[in-house]
Amino acid sequence: MRLRGRRVLLGVTGGISVYKICELVRLLKKSNIDVQVLMTEEATKFVSPETFRVLSQREVLISTFDYLEASRVEHVQLAQEADLMVIAPATANTLAKFANGIADNMLTCTFLAYKGKVVVFPSMNSNMYQHPATQRNISILKNYKNVEVMEPASGELACGVSGKGRLPEPEEICEEIIFQLSVKDFDGKKVLVTAGPTREHIDPVRFLSNPSSGKMGYAIAKAAARRGADVWLVSGPTNLKAPNRVRFINVCSAREMFEETRKIFSSVDILIMSAAVADYRPKTFSSQKIKKEETRLKVIELEKNPDIILELSKIKSHQFVVGFAAETEEVLNNAKEKMNRKKMDMIVANLATQAFQKDTNKVIIIHKDGTTRFLPEMPKEEVADEILDEISLKI
Repeated sequence: MRLRGRRVLLGVTGGISVYKICELVRLLKKSNIDVQVLMTEEATKFVSPETFRVLSQREVLISTFDYLEASRVEHVQLAQEADLMVIAPATANTLAKFANGIADNMLTCTFLAYKGKVVVFPSMNSNMYQHPATQRNISILKNYKNVEVMEPASGELACGVSGKGRLPEPEEICEEIIFQLSVKDFDGKKVLVTAGPTREHIDPVRFLSNPSSGKMGYAIAKAAARRGADVWLVSGPTNLKAPNRVRFINVCSAREMFEETRKIFSSVDILIMSAAVADYRPKTFSSQKIKKEETRLKVIELEKNPDIILELSKIKSHQFVVGFAAETEEVLNNAKEKMNRKKMDMIVANLATQAFQKDTNKVIIIHKDGTTRFLPEMPKEEVADEILDEISLKI
């Protein structure tokens, strides 16, 4: 993620869910995002400003008369320096002040001075959220060109009732912030990603598969969506949550994956086949569990699965086709041969023993014109962005 130096103004108001924002600040700092926390006086009753000072590594501002430097007018300067303003949690009281232009603390003054994008996360008792006054204030804010008001989550609230009004989890808020800050260089592009293993069933309880976790493909789909692409993710069985803003299609076998990708392929600009697709499947499937004493479990006759990327490459028109090669030897030469034989535009190669089930990857990116990049081992989310960077140079 290329977010180092990006600046977020984080407005924290006085609700019980303030405790979640401590984890949010930690996640933002982990993503190399610079965070300036602005608290209302009421918010300090739930979490000490000192906690946010330590987590953000910046002084926390509360009063309109708080200053980082004597020569600065803070609410004006901060509004000019930030890339994004986020309000989480946003109480009914602060929503009302924003909607009606009241400027009685550092946060509300900064909101009025800020011309950039503002993302608001309401959080309160469900009756307070549904009250006509709150809904009117939210409607007013939604009419501001630079303000986006997110829907609160539903569930059990701190007051003991269940309903709409929960603050989303810190990971969800962080993902929204990263999306807002990401450069949209894939805006308008349609991307199809495959991920995970496939399973080829022998009988209802046994199958042939491989150790692919799907993490690389999911990271690519997430990165493409963050960068503005319209993304489809066709995934074999994994334990991963589908990324936000991605059209998710779950499949099991290689033939199912082929059918789903073939349906979508003609409408996309980029195909990235990161799935570890089984080359073979059992020639026959038993609808009942095969007893281990039976001869046909000792010998399983196989037949070839469709070669998805080869078949789609035969019918491509404008699509940029990217494949993966997980090799155990001669990685570079085998990957180049595979790319040329299957008519790919680019291939991403690695050692199979170093890729499966890990959060990091060490890859070689090879273009059909011979251009080659050797990447060091890095988190798969960073590898995903490197892969998209290489694609962007060619499309």
